[in-house]
Amino acid sequence: MRDYIRRFFIAGIMALCVSLLFLGGKHSKAAEPKISELTDHWVWPADGVITDTFGTREGQHKGIDIAGDSGSPVYAVDSGIVSKSYYSQTYGNVIFIKHNNHTETVYAHLDKRLSAEGERVVQGQKIGMMGNTGDSSGVHLHFEIHTQAWTVDKINAVDPSLAFGMGEVGQAVYAAVKDENAREVSARPSNLESGQIKDVTDETVHIIKTGETLWTIAAQYNLQAEDIADLNNVNPDQIFAGQKLIIKHEKYSEYTVKPGDTLSSIAKMHDTTAETIRDLNKADSDVIKIGQILIIHKK
Repeated sequence: MRDYIRRFFIAGIMALCVSLLFLGGKHSKAAEPKISELTDHWVWPADGVITDTFGTREGQHKGIDIAGDSGSPVYAVDSGIVSKSYYSQTYGNVIFIKHNNHTETVYAHLDKRLSAEGERVVQGQKIGMMGNTGDSSGVHLHFEIHTQAWTVDKINAVDPSLAFGMGEVGQAVYAAVKDENAREVSARPSNLESGQIKDVTDETVHIIKTGETLWTIAAQYNLQAEDIADLNNVNPDQIFAGQKLIIKHEKYSEYTVKPGDTLSSIAKMHDTTAETIRDLNKADSDVIKIGQILIIHKK
């Protein structure tokens, strides 16, 4: 009887230990951060218009496409190390970057690669030029995000719109480089049909750098320091490096070019001049393209 009780007691202790191990294993694994949390400081990799999104082509499209001008800059969305830089029959000229948040980004169909394998890059650094190389039907950047690492089957691919908070076909995305170590980005939807005009107040995020004051920042954007302070609800004398400030530019009207438009006809339509439109859009000629978004007036 005594032996039976001892065995029963030992079995109970073993069962209790197994239960504790199981429960401990369940609760010891911390919740993995969401991709939006890992990438909330990222910037857009290029200026242009979104022409395709994640999951199209029967689920085979594992990234986002941004169409722009041939040779326009392509930027690193965050600092990291170039893990691959080569020419592929499918990706064309392509660059892969591994980031500190354990993601890997892909920049494909480049006209030129400006960063080599093993190179350390900073956020906003120009790493290539947009092109039409590899299996591509037009000038654009194909951009992918992978958790941990890129694989041939792309099993780790995630939707870039989760990182940037937007990603519909027809939306225009913009990025403005201020210096080699910091980058401010603005993005605005552009779902207009061709030939329509709308008012826009462009907005960027400025990351304060060491030595900057609210007055030097305001001078960069041709704004008043008091206006920036009021918008961000900050004390002008108490800002710090790394702090993010919302910068709202002056209001303007934009127009989406439709078939048959010329710069002169658009200018006449909106009571302005072709030269003014060229200046506002920093254009070197009167050449425009269907679907192109032009700034018409600043108010």
